[in-house]
Formats: sequence, C-alpha cells, structure tokens
Amino acid sequence: MSFTIYLSGEIHSEWREEIKQGIKELSLDIEVLSPVTDHEASDAAADHLGEESSNFWRDHKSSKVNSIRTQTAIKKADLVVIRFGEKYKQWNAAFDAGYCAALGTPYITMHSDALIHPLKEVDAVALAWTQTPREVVEILKYTLQA
Repeated sequence: MSFTIYLSGEIHSEWREEIKQGIKELSLDIEVLSPVTDHEASDAAADHLGEESSNFWRDHKSSKVNSIRTQTAIKKADLVVIRFGEKYKQWNAAFDAGYCAALGTPYITMHSDALIHPLKEVDAVALAWTQTPREVVEILKYTLQA
C-alpha cells in the first residue's frame, strides 16, 4: 500500500524533516506534501497581484493564494498530520483540522500535553494525538504494514 500525507501547521522547527527522514529510513511508500514553509514567501504569495494599502488586504489575498495549495493537498492526502507548536498560535492549523473533519479526511495531531485543553475539540476528531515526529512515523509504519 502507498500513502500520500500532508504535513500541516507550525513552520518554525524541523519536525517535517524528522518525519521525512523516518519515512526514508523505513523505506515507507509515502508521498509527502506540505505548505510553503518559508514564512516571508507565504506572506508574499499574492504580492505579484499588486500592492495593497493595508496589511489586511495583503494577508487576505495571500491567504487565498496559499489556500489553493493547501486545499488541493488536503484533498489529495490519505492522511494529514497537523502540528501545533508552542511559540505561535497556529490558527491556520486549526482551520486545516476543521477542513479535514468536514471532508472526512483522517488526521493526526502533534503537540505537547500543555495544549491538550485548548485543542480538545480538534483532538476529539483526530484519529491519534502524538507528541513527536517519531510517534507519527510509527503510526505510518503500522498503517502501511502488509
């Protein structure tokens, strides 16, 4: 069996690379999709469409352009991993979880136990809650077992 996964959420640490490395080490047949993880590039996704007089409209246009990639990847994914980090509020990650729930796309959350209470509704729909990339890789390994 092969899988396509989408790695959503926090972009300020190496968790995506750790999952990719684990997939490679175990030779799992998994295609990995992700958002643009360069924060400045993501914020500037629609700058080529013209300058805006306020940050609201710049963010609004860029979020729509970024959503093309996000929605397409989530629809293509067999499973979505959604990482909530400690340093920043990942409202986009919570939105991705809701989008997955609406589509019926299975998702796993990854966050520390300090975020259990604020994410209780998001975790209630998740098929698993993990704290580390290694735990995600072990779930992937189990899921793809023959």
